[in-house]
Amino acid sequence: MSASPSLHILPVRTAGAAENMAVDFLLLQRYPEPAAARFRHYEWRGPAFTFGFSQKIAFVREQLAADLPADLCRRPTGGGIVDHRHDWTYALVIPRGHPLEEARATQSYRAVHECLAATLAALGQPVELKAVCEPPPEGAACPPGPGVCFQRAELFDVVNPRTGAKVAGAAQKRNKHGLLFQGSIEKSSVGALDWDDFGARFAAALAQALGAAATETPWPELAEDEVGGLIEQYSSPEWIEYR
Repeated sequence: MSASPSLHILPVRTAGAAENMAVDFLLLQRYPEPAAARFRHYEWRGPAFTFGFSQKIAFVREQLAADLPADLCRRPTGGGIVDHRHDWTYALVIPRGHPLEEARATQSYRAVHECLAATLAALGQPVELKAVCEPPPEGAACPPGPGVCFQRAELFDVVNPRTGAKVAGAAQKRNKHGLLFQGSIEKSSVGALDWDDFGARFAAALAQALGAAATETPWPELAEDEVGGLIEQYSSPEWIEYR
């Protein structure tokens, strides 16, 4: 009889944008126990913005012209521009072969955000999932391509039904190792919360959705040379200005 799957809850770490993005990617690529799902919440060393892998740097600079931070990094996942100055950031890796990893992107996005919304609701926050994509006035489909996150809610984002404000969004990357899910909650869109309590409840909800046992796990031993090399790559103009 095979052992139950695990969701490893990793310790909170604080770092700059390039290091946070590099570590998230390495948790997908090089985790010592690849059959386990892994989850982490992390902090930012200072004001930071990240933007989606496919976004053009000229667009990013145009959008952030009045407030371009020194700490700016392209994510390994997709999505739009995210301001991390007042958010609660997390990453989830679902290993290859798990049903949710094999699901369509909209299904995995919905499943994670259902856990997030249920956790916030249990703590008295008015939230719901955005269930429809609102077309622009001319009646065309939703505008293609990512823009500035939290300016407009996308399908299955978490929103405040009273104000229409976007509360949480995320971006995903799938490859042969599994699914990396990078998410952000805008703190100003919800009321006062004990964020440590929220984090523990959210991790428990994710474990239940994954059919896994949540386990607090020490930080994994990753190859220092590889970590350092990837941080250097993610800090480089070649990566940031890739498109």
